Amino acid sequence: MASPLLESLQKANLLPSSILPATFTPTYHLTIHFPDTPKSISNGTLVRVSEVKSTPTVTISPVSTTTANNNPSEAQQPPPASGAATATSDGLTLLLLDPDAPTPDDPKFAYWRHWVVTDIPAPTSSSSPVVVNGTDAAGGGRTITPYLAPGPKDESGPHRYLFLVFAGTAGTAGAGGGGEGVKRLEKADVGGDEFVERRSFGAGEFVRRFGLGLVGVQWMRGVGDGWVGEE
Repeated sequence: MASPLLESLQKANLLPSSILPATFTPTYHLTIHFPDTPKSISNGTLVRVSEVKSTPTVTISPVSTTTANNNPSEAQQPPPASGAATATSDGLTLLLLDPDAPTPDDPKFAYWRHWVVTDIPAPTSSSSPVVVNGTDAAGGGRTITPYLAPGPKDESGPHRYLFLVFAGTAGTAGAGGGGEGVKRLEKADVGGDEFVERRSFGAGEFVRRFGLGLVGVQWMRGVGDGWVGEE
C-alpha cells in the first residue's frame, strides 16, 4: 500500500514525472516549517504568499525501516536509493521547484528554481537529523541558489511546489553510467539568481547530467493572499 505522501503525489499528477520515478520510495523524511505560519507542510498543504516569504527550515532524517533482527540502531539506517549516485561524499542536494510557473494552465516556465542547497551531510540516525535553513551554518549545507519566495498571482490556481532531496553532492556516474565525474555542484551548474534566470530550469536533465538519485520529497500548494477557491 502506498504511503499518504506517495498517494498525494500521484493524485496531484506529480508522480511519476521526469524527476519522480514511478518506483520511487523515500529513504529520507522531510519536515518543513516556515517562520510566518504555524502550518506543518506536508502532502500538499495549502499556503499563501505571506506565509512563505521567509526561508523555511527543512529537517532531514532517515526513514526508519524494520530489520530482520529488529535492531533499533540498524532500523534507522537508510537503504541505498534506487539509481542514486555513488559519490565520494555522502552529500545531499535540496531543490525547491515549481512545475506550474507562471500558472498551472500554462506552465511554460516550469520548472521554476526557487532554492538550491548542496553539500548537505547525510544524516545516519533519526535522533541526529540535519537542519537546512539557508544560513549555511555548520552542517547545514551550502546555498547555490538563494531562497526566492513563491509568488503566485491571486488569479492563478494553486501552484504545486516540490521539495526534493537527491543523494550525491554532484557529478558521479549514476545507474545509467552518465554523469560528469566527481565534482562539487557550483552556481554555474544550476544557473543565475536573477528572477528570469530561475525560470525553465531543466530539472530532469540536471538530475541525469550529474547522476543524482532521488531520496526524499515533500510538497505544498501555494496561492496568492487574495485567492478565493476551495482549499
